[in-house]
Amino acid sequence: MIDNYLPILIFILVGILVGVGPLVIGYLLGPRRPDSEKDSPYECGFEAFETARLKFDVRYYLVAILFIVFDLEIAFLFPWALVLQELGIYAFWAMVVFLGILVVGFIYEWKKGALEWE
Repeated sequence: MIDNYLPILIFILVGILVGVGPLVIGYLLGPRRPDSEKDSPYECGFEAFETARLKFDVRYYLVAILFIVFDLEIAFLFPWALVLQELGIYAFWAMVVFLGILVVGFIYEWKKGALEWE
């Protein structure tokens, strides 16, 4: 019974070793020379001037969500394009509807000014 699961166990152990091994090696072999520059907070190249509880403008989140939505479009488009011949005409029209919905959403965002960065 264990012979069936042995390759999976080895795969998991190798994955853990590849993920944790460099961290442990870096911790054990890396130099430890803390100073005030290394221990200070770093924010995009300038000194931290406010607390971490500072509220961000909602446009940061909006741009991130828009990027994810339109990036996922490509994640669906590539596999679909590879097997289009096998899926047939129904899959073609399903993707046309999908892309149409995305285009309508893009036009709506454009008209609302969500893509403008001031």
